[in-house]
This record gives sequence, structure tokens and C-alpha cells, in this order.
Amino acid sequence: MKLLSTAATFLLCVAPFSTARSLDFFNSQTPIQAENEAVKGDNPLEYCNDPSSYLLQIDHVDLTPNPPLPGKTLTIQATGTLNEKIEEGAYVNLEVKYGLITLVRQTADLCEQIVNVDLECPLEKGEMTLTKQVELPRQIPPVR
Repeated sequence: MKLLSTAATFLLCVAPFSTARSLDFFNSQTPIQAENEAVKGDNPLEYCNDPSSYLLQIDHVDLTPNPPLPGKTLTIQATGTLNEKIEEGAYVNLEVKYGLITLVRQTADLCEQIVNVDLECPLEKGEMTLTKQVELPRQIPPVR
């Protein structure tokens, strides 16, 4: 569960606030995208949406080992830039998928969650670096 908390917290830091896009079937159509944009670095992560409007612009995320291995220590190294100051009361929408299966879908208080990665609110605007080690349980499913 600690892995899920840490992974979810990390994803909370990089997750965007969701916006709705209007559909106009008569004037234009957008093809279904089969592949999402990859997060830069040595990792299997992908953005769910166009990251250009995200509050956190991710420079890179490195996972060691990649892919993560059951029963081993996972080291997460990430850098990025916060475009705005994050204060108490900030919430994020989080969705974690394993292929097409949704594992987690929730709204979370960001300031309550970031303590899991040794950060605390307020988070100042500007460059950020995160390094975290997590002991992975032996029971996690294998990565394809």
C-alpha cells in the first residue's frame, strides 16, 4: 500500500487539472490517438492528455530499475517546473491505469499527499527536483 501511496502522490504532483473539450461533429473530427505522449526519461510513464497546459512541466522522470521489480527498491528521480505556487486547499484529479484497467480514480488534497514524498505546502513556483526510494512489495503484478 505504501508503494501505491507513493506512486499516487508522485502522480498527483504531475497530474493536470482536467478540462472539458466541446465536441462539434459537424465542423471537425479528431482521430482517435492510439499512443499517448511519453514522459521524458527512463520510465514507462505516459501523459493522459496534452501536457502543455499542466501546472507542473515535467523535464524528466527516471525510475531505477526500469521496469520496477517486485521485492526491490525503486528509486524515482524527477525534475520539473511549477508554473504557479501550490498552497493549502489545492486538489488534483488522479487516475492510474494498468493498460485499459483503471486502478485508481479519485480527487485528493495535494498538500495532504505530498508529505509521502517528503514535501510540504506551500510549494513555491519554479524548478523542482524529487528523489525518493520505495521498497516494492513482492506481490505487485509484473510489468509488460
